[in-house]
Amino acid sequence: MKTRQHLAIAPRTVAVFVAAAFAVACQKPAPAPPGPAEVGVVTLSPEKVVLTTELPGRTAPYLVAEVRPQVNGLIRERAFEEGTDVKTGALLYQIDPAPYQAAYNQAKASLAMAEANLPAARSRAERLKGLVAIRAAGQQDYDDAAAAALQAEAGVLAAKATVESAQVNLSYTPIRAPISGRTGRSNVTVGALVTAYQPVPLATVQQLDPIYVDVAQSSSELLRLQKSFKAGALTRDDSWSRVKLVLEDGTPYARVGKLKFREVTVDPTTGSVTLRMVFPNPDHVLLPGMYVRAVVEEGVLSDAILVPQQGVARTPKGEPYALVAGKDGKVEQRMLTVGRAMGDRWLVTAGLAAGDQVIVEGTQRVRPGADVKAVPYDPPAAGAAPSAPAAGSAKAGSPAAR
Repeated sequence: MKTRQHLAIAPRTVAVFVAAAFAVACQKPAPAPPGPAEVGVVTLSPEKVVLTTELPGRTAPYLVAEVRPQVNGLIRERAFEEGTDVKTGALLYQIDPAPYQAAYNQAKASLAMAEANLPAARSRAERLKGLVAIRAAGQQDYDDAAAAALQAEAGVLAAKATVESAQVNLSYTPIRAPISGRTGRSNVTVGALVTAYQPVPLATVQQLDPIYVDVAQSSSELLRLQKSFKAGALTRDDSWSRVKLVLEDGTPYARVGKLKFREVTVDPTTGSVTLRMVFPNPDHVLLPGMYVRAVVEEGVLSDAILVPQQGVARTPKGEPYALVAGKDGKVEQRMLTVGRAMGDRWLVTAGLAAGDQVIVEGTQRVRPGADVKAVPYDPPAAGAAPSAPAAGSAKAGSPAAR
């Protein structure tokens, strides 16, 4: 019985061994270990860039003249249309000149009377002078005649001054534009009684071409720029005073302005200084009081290091860093000091140097110390359609994606 059992088991054992050998023979060879990850890099090189800053501000007229009367009277005529341009000397209002014309005529008549009395007073003084010399007249009589002649001369001078004063007052009855510019609304109508140097102006004339733009710059920013220029980090070229303008709707202003001056006093309430620019405004696009943003050139940075924004990441604490493909083919993590954004790139002031290869594509697949294969980064063309999802990838809303 034992012999039969062994004979019955042997074929089964042989079959198991044969099946195992067949399975081993059919197995594929083990895959080779993966090579270094391929990443896209950008090789840094120093660039010459112009640093600019946007400062908010308001427009202000180049010249402003508040028109006020210089004599009392009734407004007989308004000679301009509200909102139109006027030239220097153009008639704006006419005050009733009748009382001032009468005063002028009376002053001229008084002058004529004084001038008519003067020759007689002089002749009497001369005659008495000769009579006194031969003792034919008293000294007192001569002194009285000489004094009368001097009084007559003084009367003529006083009458001339009165005539000039009356003439000046008469010349103030037509109120003319003191400057060329655009008129605002009129605060008086025909028939209104106005007084000399009244607090409320009759109208306002503003010169709009050119036009001022006043912006505020913090004193701390001003100190930073002064230190940068003193250290040689920033320089200025011939165009540093040129200023561009962005309107309140976000559109750029078509004309370039010029930095006029910087205020010498810091506003204690805001801690800022005022910068005044001048812009040509022939089409009157800019109106007084309009909110604008001035793009001011701070200076030229001759050896700036600019890094694409996708190549800069941040730690959980918010500290910026970049991954660099080293010369030995390993990934290095560099902590950065980042300045301002310039388009789609960051201005890096510390942490990177010319010749560094910053990883901008494939950063998710590598870690510091890993081996990588660096290839030049080829940015996608603007407006290119996104690539189709890979086969087997989960679509949004599918069970695999959930």
